[in-house]
Amino acid sequence: MKRNQGCHSLDHQIARRQFMAGAAGGAVCLGLSDLSAHAETVKGQHKRILQVYLQGGVSQLESWDPKPGTEFGGPFRAIPTSVPGMHISELLPYTAQRMHLLSIVRSINLKTNDHSQGRLFMEKGRRAGEYPYIGSIASRYLAPVNSDLPGYIHISTRGLSDATSAFLGAQHAQLKFEGVKPPQNLGLPKNLNETANNRRLQLRQQFNQQFRQGRRKSQTETFDASFQQASKLMARKSFFEKAPADKDLERYGKHDFGRNCLLARTLLENNATCVKVTHHGYDSHAENFNFHLEQLGEFDKTFSMLLDDLHERGMLESTLVMVYSEFGRTPKINVRYGRDHWGTAWSIALGGCGIQPGAVIGKTNDKGTAVADREVDAGHLFHTYLQALGIDSTRDHDIRGRSIPIGDPTTQPIKELLA
Repeated sequence: MKRNQGCHSLDHQIARRQFMAGAAGGAVCLGLSDLSAHAETVKGQHKRILQVYLQGGVSQLESWDPKPGTEFGGPFRAIPTSVPGMHISELLPYTAQRMHLLSIVRSINLKTNDHSQGRLFMEKGRRAGEYPYIGSIASRYLAPVNSDLPGYIHISTRGLSDATSAFLGAQHAQLKFEGVKPPQNLGLPKNLNETANNRRLQLRQQFNQQFRQGRRKSQTETFDASFQQASKLMARKSFFEKAPADKDLERYGKHDFGRNCLLARTLLENNATCVKVTHHGYDSHAENFNFHLEQLGEFDKTFSMLLDDLHERGMLESTLVMVYSEFGRTPKINVRYGRDHWGTAWSIALGGCGIQPGAVIGKTNDKGTAVADREVDAGHLFHTYLQALGIDSTRDHDIRGRSIPIGDPTTQPIKELLA
């Protein structure tokens, strides 16, 4: 029986409908100038992002900031890691052995306990407004121009489909894969062969040339980019047709999250720029301890195997790894043995490209009820991510001659984290 987590937010109501985002589903482009010299320099280095999103709000007390033996600490121990003096929850034994590759931020305060607000803040680095997600920014400034893969891919068995690209245009919108299933309509109809399809594409191009006359170039280029992206993805459908090796499934796990992380590895190996994998269901308003025992047991080994593979294949130094939620969970345990939403004092982990490994930034007080040192929010994290990737977050997007700051100008990167 599926566990009732006890949360009835709009995010969860929509998530259960499980719908796909199309390649052209992003916001209509308002027009972009040619890539700047800054962007070309960054593109040449071909850096990547791996986002591991623990949807619903993982408990910091059962993961990155345990408080054993305290009033709200819960039943689990803190265990040593591969970094002297750093301890994390005993629910993450595999990850603990790899913390020399990662760092922790323990002092995040979003000032919101709302799923949607927290999620959008963590993705956009802004509390409000139509701004692009970090994955769309990576697609804009990091993705190779002639890549056969979309710049921003989200692998998820359910959940929301967001308008992620804002003013950057549909070509930088998130393309959502429903787990390891191929996107819908990836193959040609059975009654259409390659020759007929090529004639159809040529006809479309002729109509496009007529349509462009008297219209803004940026709009027609956005639609063209969507068609081209879909065509290229059709040519790479082997990603979904080839079954994972048995030895990989044994290492990663035969559950959805294991298979999704294997697909993420394959996409990153084939030069995808930003791949986001969602592990669903951390909203533990009830049975928090049993639930985290089960859920983190699934996450821990799978994530560690993926981290090992990136490291051993020489990809980690060019791949920014982010493990995050939309908020944490309350120190106080409720009457259902659960923890509720808590954006006031919680943690994330990150590592790889541009990040100083083995660091612990900030701390909470003894009970975990407040930040005690080095308070940061999602704006600081957003700047840090981009700076680690070599993108100057203090610069502006150039949108048809209009300058829009890439990062929130009221915040700065966490400089202690930058390598």
